[in-house]
Amino acid sequence: MPLASSTYWNQVHGFTAADVEKDAEGLQTMRNLAKSMSFLIKAISDAGEKYGYPEAETENFTSFPDGK
Repeated sequence: MPLASSTYWNQVHGFTAADVEKDAEGLQTMRNLAKSMSFLIKAISDAGEKYGYPEAETENFTSFPDGK
């Protein structure tokens, strides 16, 4: 599973929107996350056009209705 990385925990802090706007590190982290996500989405799209997307197998389903 592809994972878009950032620089730290992907969150901002504050009790109000004004507080969040003061969280420079949190906002920087979110910008970095957005850039990583944008890159990953474009890379997957480009690779899909070039190589195609993997086909998931869906024929088999395991069920344990009796819990065993």
